[in-house]
Amino acid sequence: MRVTDIQRCEIRPGRLVEWTLSRATVETASRLPEDARPPAYIQESHIRTARSVREGGLFVPTWLGTAFDLPGPVDLDVLQQALRDWTVRHETLRSGFRWADDELRRFTLDAADVSLRREVVGDFTDAEALTRHLQDRFDEAADALKWPNLIYAAVVRDDCTSVYLAFDHSNVDAYSIHGIPAEIHELYTAGVEGRGGVERQPTASYVDFCELERADADRIDAGHEIVGRWREFIRRCDGRLPSFPVDLGVDPGSPLPTQRMLCEPLVDAEAAAAFETYCRPYGGSLVGVLAATGLIVHELGGQPVYRTVVPFHTRVKSRWSQSVGWYVGGAPIEVPVADVSDFPGALRAVRAELQAARSLARMPLARVLALLGTDFRPLSPDLYSIVSFVDTRGIAGAERWEELKAYGLIRVSYGDQVCAWVNRLHEGLWLACRHPDTDVAHKNLRLYADRLRDLILATASATTSATAPPAARAALRTVPASRTPSRVPHGTRG
Repeated sequence: MRVTDIQRCEIRPGRLVEWTLSRATVETASRLPEDARPPAYIQESHIRTARSVREGGLFVPTWLGTAFDLPGPVDLDVLQQALRDWTVRHETLRSGFRWADDELRRFTLDAADVSLRREVVGDFTDAEALTRHLQDRFDEAADALKWPNLIYAAVVRDDCTSVYLAFDHSNVDAYSIHGIPAEIHELYTAGVEGRGGVERQPTASYVDFCELERADADRIDAGHEIVGRWREFIRRCDGRLPSFPVDLGVDPGSPLPTQRMLCEPLVDAEAAAAFETYCRPYGGSLVGVLAATGLIVHELGGQPVYRTVVPFHTRVKSRWSQSVGWYVGGAPIEVPVADVSDFPGALRAVRAELQAARSLARMPLARVLALLGTDFRPLSPDLYSIVSFVDTRGIAGAERWEELKAYGLIRVSYGDQVCAWVNRLHEGLWLACRHPDTDVAHKNLRLYADRLRDLILATASATTSATAPPAARAALRTVPASRTPSRVPHGTRG
C-alpha cells in the first residue's frame, strides 16, 4: 500500500456517498456512563496537543485513512453492513472521550448500539473538486476534538467503487490502516454471496490494551532507568527531542509552517530484495535505512552524531496483531556517523544502538516526559522527526493492493518536523515524507531521497554481482555524491 496524501490517490469522478455514525448512536453515547478504562498516554497526549494548538488559533487536521476499490457494480446496502460490522469489530472505534474538568474520561458503546447513517451527497464530474470536498469533509468529521471522529465514503461508478475511510489518529496507526482493505473486502464479498457474517477469531480490544499499558507505565517513577536514559538523551539533544538534522528553513519561534508531501518509489522489488540481503547480517532493512539516513544527514547537515527516535510497534503479544489502534512507541538512538568510515560501519553502529534501546519503546514517552516535568509540544503537532521502515508484504491482502488501487492516506497540513516512511511493498520500496513547505526543506529532502535511492541501488549492485563495479563499491564506503552541492549548514545542535 502506497502511503500518500489525498491529492495523489487517483481520485476519479462519480457519485459520492457518505456514512457516519447515526444520530441514534450519538445520542446513546451522550448518555453513557464513564468507562473506567483510561486513554492510552499517546492518545491523551495527542488530544491535549490538538487542544493546545486549537487554542493557539490554528486548526491542524490529524486524520489517517485508507482508499481502495471494489471492482464491478456495488451493492450499497451490503457495503453499509460490511462497514458497520467492521466498525463494531474494533472496540476503539465505538469508544470516545469527554472532558471532566481537565481530565479525559472514556465512554464506550455496546456493539448493538452502533448503526450508520448513509447520505448520497451527489454527483461529481471534476476530480479536483471531489478531492477538495473529501479533504474538507474528512477534516471536519475526523477531528481529534470531536466525537465521533471517523467517516466513511464511497465514490460509485458503473465499473467500480472507490471506498475511503478516515479516522483521527487517536484511534489508528499506519499498521491499522494497512489491514482495512482486506477486512472490508472479505465482509463485503461474504455479504454479496449471501454467506452472512464472516467467522473470525475475536479481535482484541485496543481499549483493553490502553488500560494494561497505562497501568504498567504508572508503576515507574522519576528514578527509573528508562526515565534516566531519556533524560540523558534529551540533554545531549540540547534539551529538546530531535528534529531532522538538516536545515529546513524554519526559524525558531516562527508560526507553524504549512507542510508538503514528497512521495515516490525508491527502488523496484529486485533492488529491495538485494538491499535486504546486504543488510540482513546487521539486522535487516530497518537498520539499513537508518544507517543510510545517518550518513546522508551527516553529509547534508554536518552533525557528527545522528540522533533520532525510532518508531516501533507495541503489539508485543500476538493477540494485538489484528487489532485497530495506535500501537506505537519510540526508542532513542545516537549514531556517531562522523566516526564511521563506510556503510557497513554505519550498519554496525545502528544495530548496536537499536539492540540497546528498543525495549524503551514499550514505555510511553508521554509518561516519561511527565516524570521529567517537560512538555515539548504545546503548539506543535509533532513531538519529533521520524524515519520509519515497515515491511508490509505480510499484511493480509497486500498482494492485491496495486490491483485495487489501495493507498494509505496521511493528512498534510502544518508542522515543523520531518516524518518519513519507507515501506517495503511487493513491487519495491516506497518513500513518503511530509516536511515544512520551504524551499530549503524541499531542496534538502529531495537530496535525501536521491541519496537514499543511490545508496540502496549501490548495495543492490554489490549484492547481486560477485564483482561489483567500482562505483558501487565506492558508494558503500561513502555517501553517493553524484548530485552533491556545497554543504548546507544546519548548526543547531552538536
